[in-house]
Order: sequence, then C-alpha cells, then structure tokens
Amino acid sequence: MGGRGRRHGIEERLEVIALVDEAHRNGARRAEACKILEVSSRAVERWRVAGGGEDGRKGPKTPPPNKLSKVERKRLLKTVNSSKYRDLSPKQIVPKLADTGVYIASESTVYRVLRKEGLLNHRESSRPRVNSRPAPLVATGPNQVWSWDITFLPSPVKGMFFYLYMVMDVWSRKIVGWEVHSFESMELSSRMITRVCEEQGIDENQIYLHSDNGGPMKGATMLATLQKLGIVASFSRPQVSDDNPYSEALFRTLKYRPEYPRKPFASIEAAIDWVAGFVIWYNSQHLHSAIKFVTPDDRHYGYEETILRRRKAVYERAKKKTPNRWSGETRNWEPLKTVVLNPEKSSVEEAA
Repeated sequence: MGGRGRRHGIEERLEVIALVDEAHRNGARRAEACKILEVSSRAVERWRVAGGGEDGRKGPKTPPPNKLSKVERKRLLKTVNSSKYRDLSPKQIVPKLADTGVYIASESTVYRVLRKEGLLNHRESSRPRVNSRPAPLVATGPNQVWSWDITFLPSPVKGMFFYLYMVMDVWSRKIVGWEVHSFESMELSSRMITRVCEEQGIDENQIYLHSDNGGPMKGATMLATLQKLGIVASFSRPQVSDDNPYSEALFRTLKYRPEYPRKPFASIEAAIDWVAGFVIWYNSQHLHSAIKFVTPDDRHYGYEETILRRRKAVYERAKKKTPNRWSGETRNWEPLKTVVLNPEKSSVEEAA
C-alpha cells in the first residue's frame, strides 16, 4: 500500500479498510494485518470513522527512500511470475531467493506489489482449502437425525471443568443420551453413542449423527464406532458454531435456567445430579417453542398430534363464541412435519 508515512488516496484507503476487515474475518488480528500493509492501525480506524475520508496524518509528501524503483519493481514481478516461482507464495519465494544469494525485497513488499498488480491469488499448486457448508439433513420423524456436542461445566478447581456430553434428536428435540465426565475423550464418546443406540433400539443405517470438528467427535475410535453401528457422520465447518445450531441452543437453555448454579459444582456427582434433573424437566415438562409448544417427549413418542388437535378445537370454539375478536384464521396448531439441519441459504431466507 505504499510505505509508512505515505499519504493515501481515498480509493487506496477504502482498499486498506477492506483488506484489514477481510483478514480479521479470516482470523487475523487487525494490528497484524495493518503491519503487513505497512499502515498504522490507528490511521485505519480514523479512515473507517470517516468512511474513507481525508487522510489526517501529517508526514512526508515525498516518496520514502526505500521505495522500489521502476527497474526493481519490474525485476520483482518478472522473478515472482517466472515458471520457477509462480506457484509459490511470497513467504516461500523470498527465502528460496536468499538461498541462491539473491535479495529483491521483503515478503511484505512482494505481497504489496502483487496485490497492487492484481496478482495476489492462490499461487500454490495445491488446492486451496474450502470449508463447505455441511449438506442439509432432513428429519421427518424421531431417530433419523441426531446432534451431539460437549460443553463445559465449572468445577471447584479453577481452570478445570467437568464435561457434559449430550445427544439430542433434531426432529423431536428430545435429549436421548448424556453423560458427565472429568475429561474429553473419543473413547468416552464412542461408548456413550453405542449405549444410546442400544437404548433407543437404533438399526444400522438409520441415524445421521451431526457434531462439530473436535477430537472426541472425529477421532479414529469414534469414527470406527460410527461405522460399526452403521451411523452416517456429519460435521460442522471448523470454527462455525451455527453449523450445529440445535446442540448450541440446547446448551444455552441449560445454562440460562434460573436454577443453574452460580457457583462451580462441588463435585462431579453434584454435576450429574443437576443435569439429571434438567433432562427430566427439558424432555417431559418444557413446552418447546420450536415444536408448537409441546414437550420433546410428547413429540418423540407421538402424542403431539392429539395435543395440538385439542388446542385447535379450543381456539375454534373461542372464535365461534366471539367472532368479532378474530380478524382471520385461528392460530396454526398443525404439527411441524419436517426439520432441516443446516438448510440451504435460500431455504433459510424463505423461512425468515
């Protein structure tokens, strides 16, 4: 972007802001991104507030003495685009040149020149990593799609936790299995999934099991167990929590319960006792807003249609009795037929 102290035009300032924001979205710190672009992070924030407006910095208006000459710039471009280096990143080109006794410019300068020339695409011969959104999973009844995850529970030892393993049925929202342990392990995960499948009477190739990308979820022992049980595994993208929304929402409900302890659990037994009470409440008493305010047990075991049909009749009688209080149809108490885990973006927009 031009060296320290140089004044920037508005187009360059907007480009710097966009590049810093893109790097930040991809996990980089803003300060480090600014450092690579050789611009002050405070200056970038001033530009952002001003919408890319005037550059308020005071500095030399002459080009810096270390700026590449036209000849040096031409040599740099010819070198990095040669058949020997065109498939390499600047971080590899610069040390390889040094090994041959050649120094043209620093990595940051090479990056800056390539960016200015529109040549900063993926330069390596390897395929760039693409974290695709997991395929949509459609459930039309219980025990078709499960979601599971692990969350922390505070222990009496600072910096140490108990780990709650929890499996839920996506269609009914019922918690079908859970355990609390003092550590995370793919062996514990494997044993829990095996036990839950046995308790629920799951047949081979019946279940899709969705989770995030943690070791207990993707370890060799866990994957071998899933294959043995005939379970199809589905995984979230790295660092993307909303690819596993049902388990995330379940843990939020758990930790926002009024009776959730404000202090750490005194022991793992205390944690197990508390979770056991929560599971009973959640499955058999909690009227879940996403499934027409029936309990997960009601939906899982086939009672919801009777419950919702009765509610509909109550509303229709009320409307018949006082029709002037109703401007249209009564509330929709039809059961939710399908649930989609990770729907396509267009489906999400249509449902919004």
